[in-house]
Amino acid sequence: MFIHPNRRAAVLLFAIDLLASVVVLNFVAYFRHVISHPIMWPAIAPVLVFMLALYLVDGYGAEANKLSLDYASLHLIASVSATLVILLGTFVFVPAGFGLQSSRAALIVSFSIMGVLSLAYRRYLYARAIDSMRGSKIVFIGRQSDFDIFAAECARLGNQRTLMHADSGMGYKGVEDILEQVAQGKIHVEAIVLKESESQLPSDISIKLMQLYFKSVPTYTLELFHQIYWRKIPLYRINPIWLFQDGFKVAREPVFERIKRVSDLAFATVGLIVFSPVILVCALAIKLDDGGPVLFEQTRIGKQRVPFKLLKLRTMRQDSGKGDPYTRQGDARITRVGRWLRSGRLDELPQLWNVLCGQMSLIGPRAEWDRLVLEYEVQIPSYNFRHLVKPGITGWAQVNYRYGSDIQDTLRKLEYDLYYIRNFSFTLDASIILKTLHVMLFRKGH
Repeated sequence: MFIHPNRRAAVLLFAIDLLASVVVLNFVAYFRHVISHPIMWPAIAPVLVFMLALYLVDGYGAEANKLSLDYASLHLIASVSATLVILLGTFVFVPAGFGLQSSRAALIVSFSIMGVLSLAYRRYLYARAIDSMRGSKIVFIGRQSDFDIFAAECARLGNQRTLMHADSGMGYKGVEDILEQVAQGKIHVEAIVLKESESQLPSDISIKLMQLYFKSVPTYTLELFHQIYWRKIPLYRINPIWLFQDGFKVAREPVFERIKRVSDLAFATVGLIVFSPVILVCALAIKLDDGGPVLFEQTRIGKQRVPFKLLKLRTMRQDSGKGDPYTRQGDARITRVGRWLRSGRLDELPQLWNVLCGQMSLIGPRAEWDRLVLEYEVQIPSYNFRHLVKPGITGWAQVNYRYGSDIQDTLRKLEYDLYYIRNFSFTLDASIILKTLHVMLFRKGH
């Protein structure tokens, strides 16, 4: 049976995590005198919660750079979040008498060790994988113009992979020669990428690609490569019938929208209660800074293009609303307090009220200014698809791409927004929440 190499790596990591977590939990519990003999089943639920948290930050994905500081911080945030959930479940929701309830310290120490240990062996295995793939190439089958765009996108996203072009514009003889060298092992390949316009391939090329695929050579259409490697939808694939493909659960199926609404209400209510002291302190700081109004209101466009008044803590001077619609790096209009609020995204906390009112969701595409939406809808034919769902305080584009400051940034962010709309799931929402915590804790806001 053919098993994709990336899936084999994920299964290996899953098995190591499961074994290591159970061993560490038993080891710590034994020396803390919580247990007198090894346990298995009581440990499974906490261990699975921990592994789910790692899954949400791409801990089992082959594309995440496990050697980067960004991944390390995400991994540790996921570990801490999982530990808090495990403690809450064990000591609040599980009936008394559960075997791990006699020591909170045992759980905290166990999953603290696992957070560091699981990161360490991921870094080791990833480094080994990088070494083993050194010299491997991504082979792109398509015309020169398409390859140039693909190579530029790889460079922009920091993918330091060696690219090879099998130019179909010069005929398929060259493509066939390259595929034959791949089959003979003369060219080591990480993946073969096929532009969708090349779908009508000669039969011998199609057969060769199929044979390579079943020899564990990953082969993707360009659109699928975008989705798997970069988790976004390439805009060239968007057309008037794009909406009628698979997916779009949150836009099509009322049950998903209702569950999302219930969770929005619950978390927004708790959030307003928990963060009310923070909002009050920030409001006082704004008032003391320049004596102006605390809140900033602006008309934004919501689901089905319905406008609403978005609330934020004011971070700019009062007379700055008619200038440049984009906030630039080092923008002189931002106040001293505003710069601090933006860096931690604290200025967005009042939007929890917009969530309670049903105008926004916690997670979704960014709510854009009505003035900018009018421009975007003229310049970007697929922009209106963003309005299939409610805008969010945070979202997939916000955690994957910097703040937009021009039409090109808007195009890039739209690719991530459309990926979210098409591939919505509650696990994707949970992943966005963890990545948002990473942005806030490391002050990557703008």
